[in-house]
Amino acid sequence: MNVIAMQDWAAVGSITDIPRQGARCVKMGEMTVAIFRTADDHVHALEDKCPHRSGPLSQGIVHDGCVTCPLHNWVISLETGEAQGADEGRVRQFPVKLEGDTVLLGLR
Repeated sequence: MNVIAMQDWAAVGSITDIPRQGARCVKMGEMTVAIFRTADDHVHALEDKCPHRSGPLSQGIVHDGCVTCPLHNWVISLETGEAQGADEGRVRQFPVKLEGDTVLLGLR
């Protein structure tokens, strides 16, 4: 028997609330999740905490499918949450999708 995991989704705002190549934050309990918007309007969600020294990724520069942490310039993939280049580490990634202009965050 196959078990299919169901995903609960929460509307967190409109894509127009997030600047292109920028981010907005939402709280999930004690955790802050950064919702990123790329130049071509893809959205991604990561815990707002760099794996290096917990820097606020939401304040970083979004570029080429990544975000650069504003504290120590670590580059983190928006798709996987993994540090790029010689750096090692990973930040928690969350499912996110668009329904029209509404951004939905996967709750898990």
